[in-house]
Amino acid sequence: MILAIGLLLAAAPARSELRFSNRPEVFLNDFDLTLQAVLLGAIPPSFHESLKSGIPTHIRFYIELWKYNGRFWPNERLHARTVERQLTYNVVTKEYKVVSTAGEQQEPYVTKDLREAQRVASEIRGLKLGPASALDPSGLYFVQVKADVSLSGVNSFLARLTGDADQTDWIRSDLLTPLRSQ
Repeated sequence: MILAIGLLLAAAPARSELRFSNRPEVFLNDFDLTLQAVLLGAIPPSFHESLKSGIPTHIRFYIELWKYNGRFWPNERLHARTVERQLTYNVVTKEYKVVSTAGEQQEPYVTKDLREAQRVASEIRGLKLGPASALDPSGLYFVQVKADVSLSGVNSFLARLTGDADQTDWIRSDLLTPLRSQ
């Protein structure tokens, strides 16, 4: 038992340097609140062999819309959403396929280039968070985003310890208000 724990602790976890490129960008486009975020290092080199042997890689984004209530009052979470994508490799056709499995409607994307598949799987572009009319025009709001990457969709403490999963910390957007001034 002690030997098994020692071997797990001695195993080198995948240092994927998983992080977001910048703060998430939130826009008020056509009366909708939309989000853009880019995850860097989504497919670490240690995942390549598993991916090519048929084990899918899952990328999850956890997105929360919050209302800022001031410095000394607790903030109020208005909306939470999870977007999950799956990256698989077809050994016969030698193609990568990115499929959205939860949180968004997107056509499957197929390519022969791993870098292109990683780019498509790790970018959130124009994700609608909801109508701007539902927000208080004079209120302040922010969005928090967190991501995790795992083999076969398992993100547990043991999976992170052995290098089969990794996750980022929460990052916050700048404060925004739906009130437009011209």
